[in-house]
Amino acid sequence: MEVKWLEDFLSLSATSSFSRSADERHVTQSALSRRIRQLETWIGVPLFDRTTYPVRLTAEGQEFLPRARKILDLVLHTRADLRDRHAAAADVVSFATLNTLSLTFFPNWIRRMEELVGPTRTRFCETRSTFAGIIATLIDGHSDFLLTYAHDSVPLMSELAYCEHRCLGEERVIPVSAPDARGSPRHAIDSGGGPIQYLSYGSGSFFGHGLVKLFVERPLPLAVVYENAMSAGLKAMALAGRGLAWIPESLIAEELRSGALVRAGSPAWTLDVEIRLYRTSAASRPCAERFWSAVADWRDIVPPPRRASVG
Repeated sequence: MEVKWLEDFLSLSATSSFSRSADERHVTQSALSRRIRQLETWIGVPLFDRTTYPVRLTAEGQEFLPRARKILDLVLHTRADLRDRHAAAADVVSFATLNTLSLTFFPNWIRRMEELVGPTRTRFCETRSTFAGIIATLIDGHSDFLLTYAHDSVPLMSELAYCEHRCLGEERVIPVSAPDARGSPRHAIDSGGGPIQYLSYGSGSFFGHGLVKLFVERPLPLAVVYENAMSAGLKAMALAGRGLAWIPESLIAEELRSGALVRAGSPAWTLDVEIRLYRTSAASRPCAERFWSAVADWRDIVPPPRRASVG
């Protein structure tokens, strides 16, 4: 059971409207509905009668209402007390992020940010296995910021509609393959042969979502031979000659220069994404506020990292 479920329940019991509560809770209506159902599943009984308009509490929901208030009050007061006792940790700025960005973008970016804000203690939150889970780390208040790629074709981006964001740069995600003896891609998109051995992100990762629209618009005869939600894992398999993969250009800059990996398709197959920093609209700690204010200045004085040339 999660605290946000109780907050959602109390909001909906007060408004009797999914749309109004979604606005109040700064989430989409579908996300609110899903979380209410998760609470009902956890408790084991329906809490709202959805056959009426406006929605209303069931008998079990009426019984649970005062208890939910007490539980939430206890949890919030306990959290406040613990935070006060551990004020020394208040200067740690926490990030939820995608694995690739933690390797390619974050190290140089945070060094440049420190030129504006001074030495900054940072930490990455526990890694989640899906993009939805990474978003939830921010929405649920477990991180100050979310550092992520962004693209309109990823439906889960709508979960961040009520969050503020700033664009930090751009990235190209390109199809690559190990070369054959002549330097041509071993697994080329335009090979004209049978199914192409494909190294897939699966369905839960950011790029797994992002590539769906590309493949719908431009179908390919792909045969999945390996699946990994992390770009670094796909890169290793591509270097081993196991198949075709879409990988962020910044992660394979050296391999492209050396020829260990080559483009496997025309630029039309490139997925262009933004690099964004998100935060919720809720009040945050002073160190996070200072950091957020400095981010606006960063793009003005520091040019974004140059993308690798693919030749």
